[in-house]
Formats: sequence, C-alpha cells, structure tokens
Amino acid sequence: MTYRVDLAFRVEEALARLPEEGQQEIFETIATALVRRDSWPPPGGWRGAFCWGPLSWVAFTAYRDGIEVYDLGWAG
Repeated sequence: MTYRVDLAFRVEEALARLPEEGQQEIFETIATALVRRDSWPPPGGWRGAFCWGPLSWVAFTAYRDGIEVYDLGWAG
C-alpha cells in the first residue's frame, strides 16, 4: 500500500531554513514515522504522535492513507 505525507506550511518553511544535514535527518525521521504505522494515532482525529531521530523529532497526525507532519525540531 502507498501512503502519503503532507507537510503543514510552517513545516515546509522550517525545512527550507535548515541546512542540508538537518533536512536529511528530518526526512529520515518522517520516513521512520511513515513505516511505523503501529505508532500512528487513530486516523482522522485530533490526536498526534511524535517520532524521534538522533537529533530531530516530528509531530504528526494520521489519516487512513498517510500522515500530516505539523511540527518538527532539529538540534544540530
């Protein structure tokens, strides 16, 4: 099954300000969240979840067919 990833506008802006190393880690963290479906909150609700990378984190909500990333952080 193919899943989709949506990025909130402020996430797109934050990614644009990160150096390439930070962008790469954030994308890897998003990919980890996407494939770990057991960590997704119930689809369609207001609940969110976090996924952590070595120096990053993403906050996301779930839909039946994917996730929406609404916040992120990178400590690099």
